[in-house]
Amino acid sequence: MAKVRMLTEFGMGSSLRRQDYTGAAKRAVQDALWHNSINLAELFGREKTEMLIDLEIGVQQPDQVDVEAVVEAFPYGQISVSVVQGGLDVPRPYGAPTVMANVAISVSFEMEGA
Repeated sequence: MAKVRMLTEFGMGSSLRRQDYTGAAKRAVQDALWHNSINLAELFGREKTEMLIDLEIGVQQPDQVDVEAVVEAFPYGQISVSVVQGGLDVPRPYGAPTVMANVAISVSFEMEGA
C-alpha cells in the first residue's frame, strides 16, 4: 500500500504579547481545523483513526514549540509533526514581538493500487 495525500489545509495563529510559539502554533492548527468539516474518512469507508496527518509548523523559533501540546489539538488521526523556520516575529515599540505561526496540515491514507 502507498500513502496517498487527499487534502491539505492551512492555518495562521498568533501570540500577541507573550511570545508564546506553542500557543501561536495551536491557534494556527485550530484555524485550519475549525474552518473545515473533514468527512474524508467516511467517503472511503475508513475510520478517522486511520487518517495519516502530516503537520508542518513554521515559526521564527522552532525550538520554542512544544510539539506534544500542539498535537493535543487533533481529535483523531496519526499525527506526524515537523517544525521549521517560518512564520513572523513582528516587532512592537515596547515588549516582546507578536509571534505569528503558519501551519500546513496534510491528510493521507494508505491506499491499495495507488
